[in-house]
Amino acid sequence: MKVKWFIACLLLSSSIAVAEPVHKKHRHHKAVKPHAAKVVKSRPKKAATAEEAGPLKLASSVAMVVDQSSGETIFSRNATSQAPIASITKLMTAMVLLDAGLNMAEPITVTEEDVDSLRNSGSRLHVGTTLTRQEMLQIALMASENRAAHALARTYPGGTERFVAAMNSKAAELGMSHSHFVDPTGLHSENVSTAEDLVKMVKAGHDYEQIRAITTTEAYDVVQNNGRLTPYKNTNALVKSPAWDIGLSKTGFINEAGRCLVMQAKIASRPIIIVLLDSWGKYTRFADANRVKKWLEASRSTAPRL
Repeated sequence: MKVKWFIACLLLSSSIAVAEPVHKKHRHHKAVKPHAAKVVKSRPKKAATAEEAGPLKLASSVAMVVDQSSGETIFSRNATSQAPIASITKLMTAMVLLDAGLNMAEPITVTEEDVDSLRNSGSRLHVGTTLTRQEMLQIALMASENRAAHALARTYPGGTERFVAAMNSKAAELGMSHSHFVDPTGLHSENVSTAEDLVKMVKAGHDYEQIRAITTTEAYDVVQNNGRLTPYKNTNALVKSPAWDIGLSKTGFINEAGRCLVMQAKIASRPIIIVLLDSWGKYTRFADANRVKKWLEASRSTAPRL
C-alpha cells in the first residue's frame, strides 16, 4: 500500500509540473491591443532669403542679372566695362535684318566674300551653297554660322557697309551708348559693348518672335547644293535642358572676348536677363548660368546688388 501511495503521489506531482508551463505560456501570449500610430505633421520650409542663399560666385569677368519686367538689377559685376562681345553681335544682325522687312524666302548664295579672312575660322557652309534668307538667319543665330551672317549683311540693300551703319543706328536707338559694331559676325574685336548695353539688346531681341524661336531651337538641318544634309546644333546646350525655360539665347567666342553668353529665361517665376562675358573655360559660362538659376531659386527674393 505504501508503495502504491508513493507512486500515485509521484504521478500527480509530474502532471502538475507539465501543466504549469503550458498555463504560463498561454498567459504570456494574451492579445495585446495595438497602439495607434503617432502622426507627425511636417512644417513647410520657409523660403530662404538672399542672405541665406549666400553670395553669388561666378567665374565670368563681366556679369549682369536683371529682372526683365521691372528693370531691377539683381546682380552686377563690371557691368559698365566695355569689352569685345564676339558672336553676341549676331543678335543685332538679326534685328537689323528683320527690321528691313526683306523677303525671307529669297535665295542667297555663299560667295568667297563671305569667307573669314580675318581669323580663318572654319565653316560647314560651302562657297556656292544657296539657302533662303530665312535659313541663313536660322543657322547664323542658332549655330553662330559666320558665313551665313556675312551673307545676310552682304545682300542687304546697300551692302555690308550700309548694314553695319544700320547696326550702329539700331544700337543708338536702343540707348546702347557704349556699344560699337564694325562687322555683322562678331569676328572683329572692335565689336564692343557693356553688360548694361547688352541687357538692352537682349530685351529688344526678345520682342522679335523669330529671334525667340530661332535662338531656342535645339537643332536644324541644312541641305547643301550637293544634296548632302548638314546638321547644325544650338551653341547653347541649355536650351534642351528641361530644367530651363529659355526665351532667348546667344553665345559668342573669340580670344579677345573669352566665352560669352546672353539669355532671357524664366527663373523662380520671374523673367530674367542674364549677361555673362569673358568666361575663361569652355563650359564656365553655362555653369555660371546654372549658378545664377540656383541662386535665384534659393533666395526667392530680390538679391542684394554686388
